[in-house]
Amino acid sequence: MEITAGWHFSGGSDEGTFGYSATFAVAAHRRRPGKPAGKPTAYPQMCVGLILDTPTVRTGRNAVLALEELAPLSLPVGTCAADRAYTGCAPENFQIPVRRLGYRLALDYKVNDRGEQGSWQGALLIDGSLACPCTPTTLAHATQGLDDKAVREIRDNQQLTEYIAARGPYFLKTKQGPDARGAIRLQCPAAGPSPSVNCARRDRLRPRAPRIPGPPTAVIDFTDSRRRAAHPAARPTIQLPQNEWLTHPPADELPAVCGKSGITVPADASGDLRTAKFRQDSHYLSDDWIAVYKPIRSHNEGIHGRLKSDELYIGNPKHRAARGQVAQTLLVALMVTAGNLDILETWLYQRTGTHLTDADYADTVPQPPARPEAEPTTQTARPPPHTTDI
Repeated sequence: MEITAGWHFSGGSDEGTFGYSATFAVAAHRRRPGKPAGKPTAYPQMCVGLILDTPTVRTGRNAVLALEELAPLSLPVGTCAADRAYTGCAPENFQIPVRRLGYRLALDYKVNDRGEQGSWQGALLIDGSLACPCTPTTLAHATQGLDDKAVREIRDNQQLTEYIAARGPYFLKTKQGPDARGAIRLQCPAAGPSPSVNCARRDRLRPRAPRIPGPPTAVIDFTDSRRRAAHPAARPTIQLPQNEWLTHPPADELPAVCGKSGITVPADASGDLRTAKFRQDSHYLSDDWIAVYKPIRSHNEGIHGRLKSDELYIGNPKHRAARGQVAQTLLVALMVTAGNLDILETWLYQRTGTHLTDADYADTVPQPPARPEAEPTTQTARPPPHTTDI
């Protein structure tokens, strides 16, 4: 009996498996929105981190530990995509430290967590993205109660696809990327030189200075797609409450995001649990989110499939005939390394048409560390008197 092992239930199954749970950090890549994944050419999708632990006990912390071990290697940070087990972690155990390591987050949600999730300084938190307080209810609740099958088959649901696309202009815009602590600056979608919506409230609270004196131009070049998209008539108009048209409320009675030049969202959302837990950096189910989340998760599942294939099958106890968490970790690490070499050879063949040779493996033997150069002796006594040869 392994006293540090535990029961693991996968996919909501009632039948558990007793053993350890492995957390893998996989080097994956995204694709361009609307484009097929294609063959990876920049780098191989290998397992670069491994933590073996008791199932469900330190899920978030183990993922953070795997990412922290990569930091000294000076590898580039990008998007960290994780399944719903990690979305359900306490923010201080996963989301907050991952942001402070410099990663962007791409998350998925359980059925009851989809749709409107909370607010921050008056902005609505809709499926992980902060949006205008006056976002139409139909769009804000487009994913409310949406089941997993509908998420997987979103391309087959034309109405849902249209709702997701229509949400875009209402999301707050990035004014400043994350700082060293993971805090970002966002601004109202009607602010800035390129607003995505028209808003009478914003124009009243922060009037926009005209760029060119005189009346606005009456000529529009319809052949220029950028000019057409930038024209106010091409943007949705915020529908304000009826009483606001009759009596203008003071700025301090309105959502803070409406009157400020920008709002700051710290990595920990200053203790706001739902914002810290659910906020992510790609708009949920949008083309950009699909191009980020699905390929990365696909690479992760591909690693699992390869490591559970007949050649390796790390889940077979007969391949790890040793007791103790330390011994099990070492054996799994050796098997993952063998899997990585197979992935590396496949990637090399796809890119160059060549295979690894015995010489390539021989060159990977680590060399003993070089001895440090002897430092010059520090002279502390008085030097001898100067003499001249005669």
